[in-house]
Amino acid sequence: MVHILTRRAGLFRGLPILLVLLSPALFAQEVLRGEIRVELEQIRGFNVEETYPLDLAEARGKGVEEAARYYGAMIYGWSFRYEVGEKARQIEEVLELSPLGTVTAGDPALEVTDVQVKDFSLYLWSDYRPGSAQRYRLARWKTGLVRSAQGYGKSPLDDKYAALEDAARAALRSILQGSERNRPREASGYISLAAFPRYWLDKGQWMAAGRFRVEMGEITPFAAY
Repeated sequence: MVHILTRRAGLFRGLPILLVLLSPALFAQEVLRGEIRVELEQIRGFNVEETYPLDLAEARGKGVEEAARYYGAMIYGWSFRYEVGEKARQIEEVLELSPLGTVTAGDPALEVTDVQVKDFSLYLWSDYRPGSAQRYRLARWKTGLVRSAQGYGKSPLDDKYAALEDAARAALRSILQGSERNRPREASGYISLAAFPRYWLDKGQWMAAGRFRVEMGEITPFAAY
């Protein structure tokens, strides 16, 4: 069984020093964009406490909240501690994610650009124009220390976001498998979203595909225990 824990933490240590070393060309104005799909009709076993069908205003609000969450994950990301796990030693796989910052749904930099209703779903497109401090952080995720990875995850219908966290776990595992000759006991570092994730339903579960940027920190081998 894989356990994914989420907790809050502070900003990157030493970030101001690192930002001074980054090229000013990386801080040019950019616009982040993404698409959100909100189901208007209830999916069996999904959000049983909510009243369906959702009206368009309510669905739009949910879409903006979800978009804000992803923009925060793209700009700030998370710190992570990942216990790789090993069945033979009965060691469980555990990922702890600590958000390094958030974007709120009421942020004036977040603009809804289009809304459409199709096949019992609302599709919402949005732009986000990061401020100067946020552009510094985005530049931080594009340095040579950061690696790209893709992951696929799954979760029960009552926790859609957990599928994205599971995809982050899979991305981290893939990087470690490609870079470490022997399976490590655990790793820590930083991870962010590279773009909005993609979700779909399969066999009564949420499935998610996510692209991530990862900066590995400390990697601890089993021999250290």
